[in-house]
Amino acid sequence: MLQQINGHGSGSDAHGGETLREDLQEFLGGEAPLQQLDDLTKVNPVTLETVLRCLQARYTADTFYTNAGCTLVALNPFKPVPQLYSPELMREYHAASQPQTLRPHIFTVGEQTYRNVRSLIEPVNQSIVVSGESGAGKTWTSRCLMKFYAVVAASPTSWESHKVAERIEQRILNSNPIMEAFGNACTLRNNNSSRFGKFIQLQLNGAQQMTGAAVQTYLLEKTRVACQAPSERNFHIFYQIYKGARAEERVQWRLPEGAAFSWLPHPERTLEEDCFEVTREAMLHLGIDAPTQNNIFQALAGLLHLGNTRFADSGNEAQPCPLVNDAQCEGSVRTSALLLGLPEDHLLETLRIRTIRAGRDQQVFRKPCSQAECDTRRDCLAKLVYARLFDWLVSVINSSICATPDSWTTFIGLLDVYGFESFPNNSLEQLCINYANEKLQQHFVAHYLRAQQEEYAVEGLAWSFVSYQDNQPCLDLIEGSPVSICSLLNEECRLNRPSSAAQLQTRIESALTGRPRLGRDRLSPEPSFIVLHYAGPVRYRTAGLVEKNKDPVPPELTRLLQQSQDPLLKVLFPADPEEKSQEEPSGQNRAPVLTVVSKFKASLEQLLQVLHGTTPHYIRCIKPNSQAQAQIFHREEVLSQLEACGLVETIHISAAGFPIRVSHRNFLERYKLLRRLRPATTPGPHGPCLDGGHSEWPPCAEPAMLQGLLQDILHALPAPLHCGRTKVFMTDSTLELLERRRAQVLEQCARHIQRGWRRHRCRTQARQRRAAVLIQAAVRSWLTRKHVQRLHAAATVIKRAWREWRIRMAFLASEELDGVEEKHSSQTSCSPSSSPLPPAQTRLQGAITRLWPLGLALANAAVGMHGFQRKLVVFACLQLPVGSPRSCAVQTAQEQAGVLSIRALPQGSIRFHCRKSPLRYADTCPGPSPDSVTGFNQILLERHRLGHV
Repeated sequence: MLQQINGHGSGSDAHGGETLREDLQEFLGGEAPLQQLDDLTKVNPVTLETVLRCLQARYTADTFYTNAGCTLVALNPFKPVPQLYSPELMREYHAASQPQTLRPHIFTVGEQTYRNVRSLIEPVNQSIVVSGESGAGKTWTSRCLMKFYAVVAASPTSWESHKVAERIEQRILNSNPIMEAFGNACTLRNNNSSRFGKFIQLQLNGAQQMTGAAVQTYLLEKTRVACQAPSERNFHIFYQIYKGARAEERVQWRLPEGAAFSWLPHPERTLEEDCFEVTREAMLHLGIDAPTQNNIFQALAGLLHLGNTRFADSGNEAQPCPLVNDAQCEGSVRTSALLLGLPEDHLLETLRIRTIRAGRDQQVFRKPCSQAECDTRRDCLAKLVYARLFDWLVSVINSSICATPDSWTTFIGLLDVYGFESFPNNSLEQLCINYANEKLQQHFVAHYLRAQQEEYAVEGLAWSFVSYQDNQPCLDLIEGSPVSICSLLNEECRLNRPSSAAQLQTRIESALTGRPRLGRDRLSPEPSFIVLHYAGPVRYRTAGLVEKNKDPVPPELTRLLQQSQDPLLKVLFPADPEEKSQEEPSGQNRAPVLTVVSKFKASLEQLLQVLHGTTPHYIRCIKPNSQAQAQIFHREEVLSQLEACGLVETIHISAAGFPIRVSHRNFLERYKLLRRLRPATTPGPHGPCLDGGHSEWPPCAEPAMLQGLLQDILHALPAPLHCGRTKVFMTDSTLELLERRRAQVLEQCARHIQRGWRRHRCRTQARQRRAAVLIQAAVRSWLTRKHVQRLHAAATVIKRAWREWRIRMAFLASEELDGVEEKHSSQTSCSPSSSPLPPAQTRLQGAITRLWPLGLALANAAVGMHGFQRKLVVFACLQLPVGSPRSCAVQTAQEQAGVLSIRALPQGSIRFHCRKSPLRYADTCPGPSPDSVTGFNQILLERHRLGHV
């Protein structure tokens, strides 16, 4: 009974617990569906389970990008999604005023880095670290980011600069197919796995336009040329020339269809990356012409034939190993020597016999190699040629796309390295790859997780530390001093002694005992050791580690390649005396061996130094399943990746932290103009007004004073902002709000400036208009005065002439009238019956005196009237009656040829001297004789006489 009660009670508790969890989940997650949460910091509560369910819901809804604080989580869709990476979408993110408000995307990270380079506060070089497991989509992400920068950073203003920018953009994009063809291969986890690391430096000028790029590579897995793991393939370029060569090229390169090559496994598999024409086109755009391409592919075909060369055991150490008794093997040696431009006999001798220098006199001894040594030398020759070819291609790409140092000021770096790897058989390549991923994880932990929390404590912010997984113990195990795995491998190489795999395992375990990150598999049949990486444990085989770390290149192989007649190999292996002396050091003066681990460590340290000088941004690529199939989400695999990269700790710190940190001086210099948003007030107790110059503020202000000033600036901002001892801490939303308010103030200031300028311009134009009116009035007045003066002068001249003419005419008339009066008075006095003239006749004589010049002028004027019209004019002027025209006849001057002269006699005679007077007495008229009275006077007298009749 008790058991039943207990059992019933426990069942009720379980049912109640499930109901409680459902209610709690509904309460916590009821705000929005999980697929609509763009940021994992909004998941409540933040646990691995809730984060995993959110990612799965978004992946099912074909939403592959999610923010996780400062990190972008990218899920590999394993299917083409062209609309997700279209140029139109790139321009949309670039043109958005706030790209953070759009859906999470790698273009958001790209635009943020691009705008940070343009920042006016502290323009700093930017870098994007793309990390994740092999097959998670790192290479595709880097490729899309390069396309994004090529689109948004090429905005020239002229057609010439547009052509230059387009050429640079095309060259940068064309470097991808070449690098992937020669550096990527199909592995168990990824069909396009990068077998090398690369750091692409996109160079920008002062106008934020892309002027060039530079590529730096790290640790090419050249052993893949001669050794491929089961179910894996060689580099893509070998399959491209094998499947894509034309018929005549197959004949030239000795690649018949259906031929089998030992170093070309699984040729029947067809991948998207096996496109030979794309590689050729890209090489042509980068300046590698067709003859050079032919030499490259011919050398690669020679390496394939070299892989078919097999040696048999001679059974006698004094005799060189013979070739396998096979016609195909002998033909492969001959074909390989022909394609590489090497003499066949010399090639076989170099592969089978090694040269030893010993003694003080450096005597040369020739010793036949064993079968294993012959195979090693053959593989070494192939790796040496391929590594030199790869480095030469990188240098050609850099010379084609790299800009001059004075043409760029900042850069954006894209780091694409091989992802974390764990295979059934792991060797030195996997150790270096995982070592690089450990260093990048440590960089993320040091930069974001640890450094950010320590900075909060130093700045005096109220902060509770979030625990996280630190991988520093694993790095101490791999690279630490004085004893580590790398140091032990280098020491074995320096000792130059034969060591077995079991001895190396024993030495590692004994020297590194007690290290927490070192494990061992006692059930493993092969000597090995286990390293507990941040992404999981990996077992490494000790067999071949020392030999691969040495990476010995026999000097006779280098001398053999220097004697090649092939134009490409002559460039790759020049006859350099210094190189020859370095390859043949004497016994006591032998230089330290530069191992693979040492070189890789040095290049990795250089890379991290570059990253420390930039502002990093992180993209975590997650692989939903290991089968590379779409719409499949394996929770266990994704969960292990989330745990390995410390994503939950990142979300915790990002949700509670402040990713934006600005020093006091920079903050005041940029945002002090926000005080213009409020009315002008007198300075408070916190200090002087912020509108003053830079010299008023010390480099570091007191937190309390600065807090008051910041509150004065941000009185209307509801966003959180914290002031530390030397820096101001804020979230992205606060920064966006500040920038919006700052843009608002700048817009107001611009409007004030425009308003003042327009007012000044209007006033200036008004003053100029008034001045122009005054000048025009003055000019018109001056011109009018000049014109009036000219008219006045002309009138004066005319009046003077008129007065002179009138006086002269009056004088002549008076002279003539005096003569007429004297003669008439004399005649009257002589006549006994004469009597004084009546008053009317006296008035007529006065009229004659006054008006005779007018009649004379009208009679002699050259006007367009003749005959009767002219007579009417004369009658009108003289007021003659027109009733009896028959009584007298008037004859014009035109009919009598005009007046020749009218003058007085010089002897004082009182009579006129008339010749052809313009108006003569016509017909018969009673009265004085014509000799005594002239024509005009006669007409007047006659008219007077007729009036009295």
